[in-house]
Amino acid sequence: MTDTTDLDKIKRIWSQPVIPVIYRQAKGKPLSLKLPYHADNRVWLQNGGRTKPKWDKERKHWVLPYAWLNRLVESTLHRWGKLYIIQPYRVQEKCAPACWNAEGYECQCSCMGENHGMGDPGGKWFVVDDTFATKWGEQEYACRLLVKK
Repeated sequence: MTDTTDLDKIKRIWSQPVIPVIYRQAKGKPLSLKLPYHADNRVWLQNGGRTKPKWDKERKHWVLPYAWLNRLVESTLHRWGKLYIIQPYRVQEKCAPACWNAEGYECQCSCMGENHGMGDPGGKWFVVDDTFATKWGEQEYACRLLVKK
């Protein structure tokens, strides 16, 4: 789970008024966008398309279709030069039955010994073969800064 420090950082990034921020939820859900104020933001966002951007007065951000993501990132970088994207992600953990069934203290895998010699973890992992298994952690949120090249 995202720790409090990460959430505080994400909240600070979302509230700052200088660099545009896209909040991307799960695929298919609308995007939320905060932009520095410009009188033509609505026209710029619509970009001659049929769909009109929606302004959320209460939360003070734009609500846009998910399908606009790629075009929106490119045009925002072109106009402002920088853009934050806040998005969900899940950490992938890697280990192996060879580790779970090992004896002794030497561990060579990416779990750094956390699962070493513990035996079968009981269906939490997707086992590919004796030397590789993986599982996905809970959904968290991350923020990245994109800068125009």
